[in-house]
Parts: sequence; structure tokens; C-alpha cells
Amino acid sequence: MRTGTAEVDSISAGAIRNPFTWTFTTPLYVGASLNPINSSIIATALVPIATELNVAVGATAVLVSSLYLASAVAQPTAGKLAEVLGARRVFLAGIVLVLLGGVIGSLGQNLAMLTVARVLIGLGTSAAFPCAMVMIRRRAEQAGLDQPPGGVLGGLAIAGMATAAIGPPIGGLLVGAAGWRWAFLINIPVTLIALVMALRLPKDPQREAAQRGLRQIAARIDLFGIIGFATTMTSLVVFLMPLPHVTWAALIVFLVAAAFTAWWELRRSAPFFDLRGLASNGALARTYLRQALTLLGVYSMMFGLTQWMEAAYGLSTLETGLMLLPMGAVSALLSRPLARRNLVRGPVIASALSMLLGSAGIMLLDSGSPVIALVLVSLVFGVTSATTTVGNQTALYQAAPADQIGTASGLFRTFGYLGTITSSVIGGIVFRDGASDQGLHSLGLVLVVAGVAVLLLIMLDRRLMRRVTTS
Repeated sequence: MRTGTAEVDSISAGAIRNPFTWTFTTPLYVGASLNPINSSIIATALVPIATELNVAVGATAVLVSSLYLASAVAQPTAGKLAEVLGARRVFLAGIVLVLLGGVIGSLGQNLAMLTVARVLIGLGTSAAFPCAMVMIRRRAEQAGLDQPPGGVLGGLAIAGMATAAIGPPIGGLLVGAAGWRWAFLINIPVTLIALVMALRLPKDPQREAAQRGLRQIAARIDLFGIIGFATTMTSLVVFLMPLPHVTWAALIVFLVAAAFTAWWELRRSAPFFDLRGLASNGALARTYLRQALTLLGVYSMMFGLTQWMEAAYGLSTLETGLMLLPMGAVSALLSRPLARRNLVRGPVIASALSMLLGSAGIMLLDSGSPVIALVLVSLVFGVTSATTTVGNQTALYQAAPADQIGTASGLFRTFGYLGTITSSVIGGIVFRDGASDQGLHSLGLVLVVAGVAVLLLIMLDRRLMRRVTTS
């Protein structure tokens, strides 16, 4: 019998009976791990890079901010492209960009080449998560499921925050043993493996392959909306990064670009950034805010405590990386069992409470604290890392419109990166005179305030507090 349905185009009858086999999920997990691990693995390589290239350590901050900026802009863009052009196509293109970035970075002879490599890696890795969410959503619909098994989203959670948490330890081991170029070289074997596996993913439905002329594509993806969003995000990041020094030009560009983008998007029937839809979907908006604030806490701890342990506590790069291993281990161990039931309320409450506890612990640390105290703080933030990813990711899947899951997933990551970028700004402010105990205590105080804000967002959310989420 001849049919034009997506099931025939994408998966076999056997695959429908068992839609989420390892051949489908594994490449998605590997791809989703590339962005968070590249975000964090660079942390222990900045000082060696500055030494070998004979530049100031502060100048290497561009290697962190460039990937953040590229990712913040590219995540929702990749999601929109996945909805329009096909998730598999965009996913494969992203892997190729990461491979190219790994090659350029491993051969880089100056800071400019390394920055280009980090931008390519940021653009490429940004495709994985929103494309994975699009493919998972389609797969579940084809199998007649309201949502995928919890273990599927749990796998993405593990690939996300757990790999971000183990990035510094991996970076410490690689950089300490083989040099800073391995912070880039690691992408080459991983992307080659991911590419081979991704080629076996189901092909995109034919309806997404139609109307691929440049004009049709530009209209369907809202090209001007994407450009406006990119300009707004870029100017916002440029404004945030040097704070407390105010870059007035960046602030003016941000305000103008934001106003134009809002005006343009409100006029569109199918906008890239659906402001009306977001305003009417309070559950989704609150999920974005929770993600931004909790990742501000996780990354402030990850980068701030790392800097303090090396500069004030006296640990080596390798020792500092190993000190964060408990965080990665707890994240990995908790993510999957928590995600199996597609829970939201319990995990997000746990994320707020653990963030408050860990932040209070940071305020009690000093240069004379025993090593076990640092380990305990790392363990607590491992709980934060796991629970915020599991809870908010499931909340995203439940709250996002089915036909906008790619863009919504990208914006979810963008808000996360805003939290991450803000964490680096806060770290720069509290450690502006060097990493000290006083600066660490100031960082802890800021994180306590952020934790209280997350808890209030949860406790005052009547819809979330009365929802009982089951498997």
C-alpha cells in the first residue's frame, strides 16, 4: 500500500514498535554533550594558552565569551532551521562545523585563530539540543505517545549538565597531561564518531524538504527576526562582559535592536521570537527564568570556585579539575533516575534548595578550609545541576507548542547562556582585585539571592505547585 506519511519516510514499522532504540538516541546524546563540555573544558586551559601565546590571562576570556555569544544566538536559530529545513540536516551540519572548529583550534598559532575555532564550535554544537528535541517530539508523535519515556529526556539531561560538570576535570587531566591543544583536539574523534552514528538517523520528512528556494527559506525562518535577535543578543553580551565598566555604545545598540526586533516580531504571523506566545505561555516563560538563574549559580560556582582554588587555595590545575569531579558524578548519577518519571515540581524545588545550601557553603569557605569542605560544596551543586536540568527540560517539553519545539528548545538554552554569561560578569566583579576569600564570600552572597529568587519563582507558581506529574 502506497502512502506519503512521515512514518514511511522516516521509520520502519519495527521502529514504531520500539521508537527510541539506542541507534536513535545515542547520536543525539553525543551531539548534545558537545556544547556543554566545550563550554566548560576550556576553564583549565586559559592560563596555559596565555603563557604559550604570550598574552595576558585576561585576554583569553574572549575564548569563553565567544562561544557563549555564538551559542546564545545560534541555539534558537538552529531550532528554527530544524523546524523548517529538517532536524537531521541541521544536526549533521552542526557536527561538521564542530569538527572544523576542532581542527582549526588544534592548529591555532594565535588568539584570533583560537577565537574563530571557538565561534565555529559554538555555532556547530548549538544545533544538537534543539534538533534532538524536534526529532524526539516527532518520534513520540509517530509512536502515538504524548511524550517520550523519561529515560530519553533523562539521557539528554545527562549529556547536558553532567558533561558540563565533568568538563573542568577532563580539561584538567588533558591539559595537565598533554597540553592545552587537547581542549580543541578532543572534538575531532568525538565528532567523527557522532557523524558516523548520526548518518543512521531517520531522514527528514519530505514536506520539510520542499520549498527550499532562498526566498522561501528566508520567509519561513523569519530572516529579519533572526538578524534582529542576533544583533540584540550580541550587543547585550558586549554590554554585560566588561561590567562594572559601562560600554554605552553597546547599550544603545542593544536598546535600538531590541525595540526594532520587538516591533518586527509583533507584526509577523509566524515570528522567529514569538513574543505574544511567550507572554501568554507563563509556564514556558517561568521555565526560561528558572533555567537562567540556576545556571547562573552552577556556572558561578564552577568558574568562580575554580579560579579561587587555583589562586587563593593553592591547588594545581589538575587538582582543581579533580575537585569538581564529585559535581559531575552526582549530576550523572541523579539525572537518569530523576528523569525516568518525567517529573517537574520535585526536581525544580530540589534545585532551588540545593542551590541555596551550596551558596551558603561558599560563604563559609576560606583559604584554611579543609579539602572535604570543598568536596561537599561540589557535591551539593551536583544536585543542583542534575535537578535543574531534569525538571526544567521536562517542563520545557510539556509547555512548548509542538510546532515550535525547536525554537523553544533553542531559547531555553539561550536563557541558560544568559545565566552563564552573567556568572562570568559577577565573577569578574567580585574578583576584580584578585581571587580572595572576601571575593568568594561576595560571590556566595549573590548566589544566595539568586537561589531565593528561584525558590520564589517556584513557590508562587500556582500551576506548578498544584500539578502532580507522573510517569
